[in-house]
Amino acid sequence: MAAASAASGFRTWLQTHHFGWLTPERMRKLTLGAMCAAGLVCTVGVSGSSAPAAPAHHAPTIHRSTER
Repeated sequence: MAAASAASGFRTWLQTHHFGWLTPERMRKLTLGAMCAAGLVCTVGVSGSSAPAAPAHHAPTIHRSTER
């Protein structure tokens, strides 16, 4: 959701600066590109999972001597 908001904010920023090269067709392409980039970054670039935690209790290790 934050990624879509950022892409929307980028689009709004572009519109408010009145760039001469920014035609409606280019604005559509930039919007599509910003939304796709935001979607990829939030799904691929940022991982929400962490490494699995180690078990809290370990079984005791028994060391056996090979000498008799």
